[in-house]
Amino acid sequence: MSKCHKILNAEEIDRIMTRITHEILEKHKGTGNLAFIGIQRRGVYLAKRIQSEIHRIEGVEIPTGDMDITLYRDDWTRISHNPVVQTTEISFSVDGKKVILVDDVLFTGRTIRAAMDALIDFGRPGRIELAVLVDRGHRELPIRADYVGKFVETRWSETVNVLLTEYDGEDQVVIETRGT
Repeated sequence: MSKCHKILNAEEIDRIMTRITHEILEKHKGTGNLAFIGIQRRGVYLAKRIQSEIHRIEGVEIPTGDMDITLYRDDWTRISHNPVVQTTEISFSVDGKKVILVDDVLFTGRTIRAAMDALIDFGRPGRIELAVLVDRGHRELPIRADYVGKFVETRWSETVNVLLTEYDGEDQVVIETRGT
């Protein structure tokens, strides 16, 4: 038996994504040389939301790609004997770009390490930054996000589930506690 607790609703997610977008624009003093890469699955949709908000604000289309990191993970054999590999679509050169990786939840840091390894296979970015909707702590690697929507203290036994309209039909973030 498990129990779910909603920590973000659709309006809160929308406000967070708008804030992250403005933080990116402020830090970079505009859009010059920026690119976004969303980490499959839900990071892809979050990256596209930031791209769309920047287009609305600045009138500029930022190059945005999708990345699957499954085969770059150091634990993929533990996850599944038959991992499902999603698409990677980066149709622009990352060389010299200020690439912002976008993901839904930052946990141990292993996904982000894998994403950086995968990104380097596409070229040599001038800078790599990280934007996440939720940072739940429990790092196993020295990785931190540059842009964080919400910090949430969690237990190892809990799961943070991000639901997005583009994939799940609704926007919300819930913490699931198993065994209660």
